[in-house]
Amino acid sequence: MSTAPKSEILRMADLAAYQEGAIVSRQITKAETGNVTLFAFDAGQELSEHTAPFDALVHVLDGEAEIKISGQLFQLQTGEAIIMPADQPHAVKAVKKFKMLLTMIKA
Repeated sequence: MSTAPKSEILRMADLAAYQEGAIVSRQITKAETGNVTLFAFDAGQELSEHTAPFDALVHVLDGEAEIKISGQLFQLQTGEAIIMPADQPHAVKAVKKFKMLLTMIKA
């Protein structure tokens, strides 16, 4: 998977297109200390509950999502963000089509 070009202005929401019945991802940048990935979810698509060893910042670029963290449900819309804490179970579901930028810092 190639990362986004460097030293160029990026229109983040345009870097991953919606695909019917699917979740599309595109790695924006990756380093040993973390990564940034763009996701485009079709309505109703979801990532089932899981944990990650690092905090992760979710920034909704378009649409609406439900994010569950340790059993608590959060409704996020365009322009909103939330931090999913390390080692706590979380899940992501598209209420409507939505795009999110996921930033994970490992160090």
